[in-house]
Amino acid sequence: MPPSVTNAILYYLFFTIYICYSKDTVNLLENVSIPAVIAFGDSYLDQGNNNYIKTITKANFYPYGKDFVDGKATGRFTNGKSLADFFVKALGVKEYLPAYLDPLIQDHDFQTGVSFASGGTGYDPITPKITSVIPLSDQLEMFNQYIEKLKKMVGGDATQNILTKSVYLISASTNDFFISYSTVPIRKVQYDVPTYDKMLAKLAVNFVQK
Repeated sequence: MPPSVTNAILYYLFFTIYICYSKDTVNLLENVSIPAVIAFGDSYLDQGNNNYIKTITKANFYPYGKDFVDGKATGRFTNGKSLADFFVKALGVKEYLPAYLDPLIQDHDFQTGVSFASGGTGYDPITPKITSVIPLSDQLEMFNQYIEKLKKMVGGDATQNILTKSVYLISASTNDFFISYSTVPIRKVQYDVPTYDKMLAKLAVNFVQK
């Protein structure tokens, strides 16, 4: 795996391990509060959005969720809490981060953050086509819808305050290398690994800027 991707994964895992095994919330600077956590990306942060789209890439069956509340599979690609859940808890925002597409989502949860992530997606636009999941471009559109709904709930000023002070989580590219480059080697005939790595990095930068 390319050095840039490997380093990013190591930093991500280090912070994730700290979050997951910390018994208390993260100590924030004085007078700093985080109103919401907003997540984009793949299965690491998918809170169940894939339950509500036509795809076989789902996690709504046993053993997924066997260690979650009531042993219920919620669409999280894990046996219990997802990484997003650990983050919102550690940051003192709430106990669980809900999926944006969950029709039962409450106003309070909506205002304190949601996840647009979709298991099986990636920065490479070919990846979600192979897996039939939500591409990152559509997740950005969902985010724009979220902003408009938030404005109707709390007003423009409060919405701006939430968006400015929120923590944003993004997890992607694993499926790009595993699926689009290796398992279904579409990209392998077009790029060598360093070139593909650079392409993904550029797509990641474009996504953050948008």
